[in-house]
Amino acid sequence: MLNGVKRHKILYFKFLILYKIRLLEKHEDIIMKIVIVFLMVILPISSFAQNFSSAKKELIKLYTTYPEKEFYCDCPIHWENKKGVVDLAACGYKVRKNSERAKRIEWEHVMPAYHFGHQLLCWQNGGRNNCKSDKRFNLMEGDLHNLQPAIGEVNGDRSNFGYSLFTNTFKQYGQCQMAIDFKNRTAQPRQQIRGIIARTYLYMENRYKLSLSKQDKNLMDAWNKLYPPSKWECKRNKIIESIQGNDNPYITKHCQ
Repeated sequence: MLNGVKRHKILYFKFLILYKIRLLEKHEDIIMKIVIVFLMVILPISSFAQNFSSAKKELIKLYTTYPEKEFYCDCPIHWENKKGVVDLAACGYKVRKNSERAKRIEWEHVMPAYHFGHQLLCWQNGGRNNCKSDKRFNLMEGDLHNLQPAIGEVNGDRSNFGYSLFTNTFKQYGQCQMAIDFKNRTAQPRQQIRGIIARTYLYMENRYKLSLSKQDKNLMDAWNKLYPPSKWECKRNKIIESIQGNDNPYITKHCQ
């Protein structure tokens, strides 16, 4: 049997619990408001459905509001409704082969879809089309941080090639400082965007727990250090955070 002291303690704790419950009931509205504010602060509020289709719509809004230039060749873009048209003459671009794709803007995955997709079972069992219903693939494919406006022809030529340094001569696209080595399946981007590319690769690797080759990792680490973010890269990162709900920390730490 419980002695008197133990009974007293139990009664005391029961009374204390009931008293706190009554207090909570009395201030329920206030507490609820505090909880809502807390959730609003700690949880990013976004109606953005992260997939490639939604991403393209958001990027069109972004680039019509902030008329920045095309990614690979620094060509001006003007928008006709939802269609991005490239001013090839203004940047000295010369068509290599595909004049139709050269005129239009396409949304380029900086880290190619193949690179992150082939690490998933859905891709291994049936390629990209087999990943359409895979949640993780849709998140990666629609990640705004990994998408840039590119001349369609260059986007097509780059394909799923990785990046490297292999030439000092740029003749394929007129004055555009972009080179594609089709034989060795690699692309060399202009100097001004190497840091952006590096921080995108490092972000994708970290956020989605992807594998990078030792060669790619070393190159991206080097480019990240050599080429700090521009004002636009910092601003774009904040805009995307407001849409998607997360920043690219490899950019953020340079911009603060």
